Amino acid sequence: MKKAGPLLKRTIPLMAGVAAAALLLTGCGGASVNQVAAAPAGAGDAPCGSVSVAMNAWVGYTANAAVYSYVAKNQLGCTVVQKDLNEQISWQGFASGEVDVIMENWGHADLTKQYITDQQVAVDAGPTGNEGHIGWYVPPWMAEKYPDITDGKNLNKYASMFTTSESGGKGQLLDGDPAFVTNDEALVKNLNLDYKVVFSGSEAALIQSFRTAEQNKTPLLGYFYEPQWFLSQVPLKKVALPAWTEGCDADAEKVACDYPTYTLNKVMSKKFADSGSPAAKLAKGFKWTNDDQNSVATDIQGGMSPEAAAKKWVDAHEQTVKSWLS
Repeated sequence: MKKAGPLLKRTIPLMAGVAAAALLLTGCGGASVNQVAAAPAGAGDAPCGSVSVAMNAWVGYTANAAVYSYVAKNQLGCTVVQKDLNEQISWQGFASGEVDVIMENWGHADLTKQYITDQQVAVDAGPTGNEGHIGWYVPPWMAEKYPDITDGKNLNKYASMFTTSESGGKGQLLDGDPAFVTNDEALVKNLNLDYKVVFSGSEAALIQSFRTAEQNKTPLLGYFYEPQWFLSQVPLKKVALPAWTEGCDADAEKVACDYPTYTLNKVMSKKFADSGSPAAKLAKGFKWTNDDQNSVATDIQGGMSPEAAAKKWVDAHEQTVKSWLS
């Protein structure tokens, strides 16, 4: 995702106060910590110590973080501490010293300004190589039976098909986790659509809803995104909204355009970036493709542990990994 617009991929209001952030970062706000022990001495050329990796709640992110963590542990001898945090709280960790790196960032212009530009406690660690897309999708059967439904101008024509017990007589637009960045409520309002945004609660719930809708041939309109392993199983069809142009999403309340294409990036604390740690060099060098991420994510979804899926990918891409470390 290009860093455009104030609500890029996943947003909830930031918790006020350093104390609140500290509580969340130490596990009192639903966060959890998973420490991955360092590899035996000699795995890296320079001492690494410990690196704290934020773990955000979608499988594509898990894939990025798993590969980074595996290489840091097994080739650099680092102790990797993974912390389950939502995106906004992850950024607060740069100021508190609780988070060293975020491995997949979807824009967040507001957080970039706060922590990189103003507070100068974080730095852009470069692109992941992934190109991100957010939008509204329908299951394949709907696009086949109602071809014009993929033109957003026709959505009101089909609104009655999407009504549910939660949509108050309007068509339902199903979103995911409330923490995901979304412009959808503004879009519904500003495009004069007879729909109501309903949150499924998680990526897993959103995926299951689309899977069921395709299997049972039931109507569903929902928020979704790429890269995403699930699209190789159920090729959802994107609904075309008014095309994104520079600045069209600058005012969160007035957004009336589609989401941009996002160049996903990594973010790390300035202290970590300046530390000389080989794990910081690895984070800066880490770069792969949507297909790479999807292959690891698919293995994780198929039952492999993140570490096992990461090992499989690393073993098959030795030269790529070497380029990250060179």
